[in-house]
This record gives sequence, structure tokens and C-alpha cells, in this order.
Amino acid sequence: MEKRLALIVDDEPALLDTVSMILIRSGLAVETALNLTDAKAKLSKLRFDLCLTDMRLPDGTGLDLITHISKEYPETPVAMITAYGNMDLAVQALKAGAFDCVNKPVDISQLRAMVQHALNLNEQRPAQAVPLAKSDRPEQILAANASRMLGSSSVMLEVASKIAKLARSQAPVHVSGESGTGKELAARAIHDQSPRGAGPFVPVNCGAIPAELMESEFFGHKRGSFTGAQSDKEGLFKAASGGTLFLDEVAELPMHMQVKLLRVLQEKTVRPIGENKELPIDVRLLSATHKDLAKLVDAGQFRQDLYYRINVIELKLPPLRDRGEDIPQLAEHFLIRLAADWGIKTPVLTAAAISAMQDYGFPGNVRELQNMLERAVALCEDDKIAVHDLQLKAQTGTQPAVPSDPIEAKAALARAGLVDQIDSLQRDVLVKALDETRWNRTAAAKKLGITFRAMRYRLKKLGIE
Repeated sequence: MEKRLALIVDDEPALLDTVSMILIRSGLAVETALNLTDAKAKLSKLRFDLCLTDMRLPDGTGLDLITHISKEYPETPVAMITAYGNMDLAVQALKAGAFDCVNKPVDISQLRAMVQHALNLNEQRPAQAVPLAKSDRPEQILAANASRMLGSSSVMLEVASKIAKLARSQAPVHVSGESGTGKELAARAIHDQSPRGAGPFVPVNCGAIPAELMESEFFGHKRGSFTGAQSDKEGLFKAASGGTLFLDEVAELPMHMQVKLLRVLQEKTVRPIGENKELPIDVRLLSATHKDLAKLVDAGQFRQDLYYRINVIELKLPPLRDRGEDIPQLAEHFLIRLAADWGIKTPVLTAAAISAMQDYGFPGNVRELQNMLERAVALCEDDKIAVHDLQLKAQTGTQPAVPSDPIEAKAALARAGLVDQIDSLQRDVLVKALDETRWNRTAAAKKLGITFRAMRYRLKKLGIE
């Protein structure tokens, strides 16, 4: 089997020898260059599977070489070797198209991990920006679209194309967009298409972790390091080793954790609580928030240096109102999934219902569409979803008129924010009706004036057995 070929560019013979030895022991063939001109000449004659370049070269810079390779040899991953702690240069390199950055002095384990991820790129077929899969069989549609950003509109094809490009890099990516646009799904798509796809994808909601537990959750701790630490804990960074750590709602991180996260990104090491040494990590970081991080930086609520480090590349997701042509496809996918979950025939949207959804603004985006269809499936008759089953809100943001059905009236209040209280009231009404009919669900549904499907939907939603 022919060996993979790497190009190492540096004007320091000692560093060339060191890195060459590491790569040769990893099973690669190596070519070296002492300057930019020599490197370009070798790139024009040989096909390289990987390039490593120092920042400072006698006749140019590593950034010049990265830009050249990105333009002329986009299939060749190139990594920058930077001075220890020089974060600005690292960010510049990643923005210019570098696959990753390696700090001096070179850490052997980190270099080997980076090289392996880079080589994995050439073993993968490039992801294609294709429309939503179609099939006559519902289970085939679900399988084909399980981990994809759905939609064939021009804006979503652009998103799919950018995701495919981002997957070929190790650069931190910040996914921005309104609530409900699918930021975690986009992050997962980047991970799945990347050379880390076989590794773990660890999503974390930063707003759901108490501030006093964050350091332990992220970095881990040693047994006995504090009261309650009864065993070692590896932490989220270690749990994501070899894969991707996705920090959702990263804007919720308190300032002290922002400082620690910045250090982790710069040094690629973590120190668990109670540990006396730094432990290397092999993790790609993706983040997301619905807030405007730039405004938070201006307001002094988010560190500027961390903002530039996690926002090396931004992936902005469009709101659903800007991709109305995708609504029929998305609706079909969600209806097939609901039918499979509930064990029923897949309902069909009327033409008027589809038109009404495309005219609706969807302030809650795709998440609101999914919830709307779940409710409509419970309310519709004869497996046909009409406009009135959708219960669309007025475009001004006001709620629709309170339904005559008392349970639906309570559901309307729940959508105004009284979820727990209304769920409790609904549960009381349902249980009372079931008790009065000796738990005959058909009779209880008739007594309440709702369909059997609506009854089953509510029982499942409220966890009533």
C-alpha cells in the first residue's frame, strides 16, 4: 500500500527533523521545504495528503502558503505551526483556510491526532448539497433525512454547501440564528460529515448548568477534591475526545468560565479539579446562541477574545419565513415521523393548509412548525389536516380566539406561558372523565367533545397511563 505523503515547510532544520521523524513513525512519507518558493514548486509536482507550515518563512509567511493551497489545492489539508499562545495568528490561519493549528513546542500526541483527522478527510466522499430525499416508503424518507438539514430552497442549498466545507476543517464554528432554526442539527451535520464523524457528538446547554458546577462538568474532577466528589469525573471535554463538543446557548456562560474556556481553546488542555497537571484534549468546538454575541461584547457581557476565538467561522441559519418553499417538504417529514411514533396512517395537509402555513410568519421557526403539526394531527378528522386544525396565530403575535373546547382553551393559555399550571388542569379534567367512564378512552373522549385521536394525543403528552 502506497504511503500517504506530507509536506513540511519550515526554515529551521531542527524542527523539520523533529516533525519529519514524528510523521515517518506514524507511517507517512515526508517531503520538506525551507521556504515558500520551494514549497510551491513541490506542490506543483506532487500530490500531498497533508501540509504543515511554520508561520515565518524567509520569502513569505505561512498565511501566504495557506491561501495558495486553499485556492490551488483545496483537497490538501494544511495546518499552521504557530508560536505558543499566539492566538491571533491561529485565528488568522483558520480564517484563511487552515485545517488546524499546532503550537510550538510541538506536542507529539496532539500532532498525531491532528494528522489522523486530516488524513481521514481524503477517505470521505464530499458531502453533496441535495434536496430533501423523496421515496414512496415513509421509513426510507425518515432514514434518508435522519441527520440532515432538510430543504431544497436556494438558501438551504447554500447552508448545506457551507456545512460540507466547514466539515473539512477543525476551526471553531459559531452557529447563529433565531430560536427554533435548527442550530444543534446544523452542528450535528458538521460533525457527521467531518473526519470526527465516528467520534462522539456531545451537546451541552450552557444555560442549564448551575454556575457552581460548571468547572466540574466541563473539566471533570478527582475523587475527594471537594465535598461530594465521591469518585473521579472525566468532564465534558474528555467525554467528547476524538469528536465534537457543541456548546449551545454559549452566551449564558458566566465570565469566570469564559476565561477558562479561552485557555482550553488556546492550550488544548484541561485541568480537572484536584488534578496537578494539564491533560491534553482532542476536541473540536462548535457553539451556538440565538443572542447577538457582538452586542454582548460591546455591553461587556461577553469576552471579546473568546468571541473571536469561537467565532472563527460563522454559520448563519435562515428563519423559516425566508424559506417558505421548504415548508411542504418539512411538513411531510414531520407528519411521517409523527405517524410512525403514534402508529397511525400518515395525515395529509390540504392545499389550503399548506398555503396558510406558507403565508404564516412562524416566529418559532421549524420548532413551531413541528409543534403545530403535532397538535393538528391530534385534532384533524379523516387523516386530513385543514386550516382550522393548524390554529395559526395572528400575524401581529396575538393568540387566536379561545376555542370552545375547554381543554383546547387551556392549551391556548399554555402557549401563553402557563405550561405547568395548564398541564395540571388538563390532567385533572382528563382523569376525571376517565374515572367517570371507567377508563374507557373512547367514551371519555366523547364526553369531553373531542376525537379519540385528540384524547390519545393528550394522554401521551401528559404521561397518563
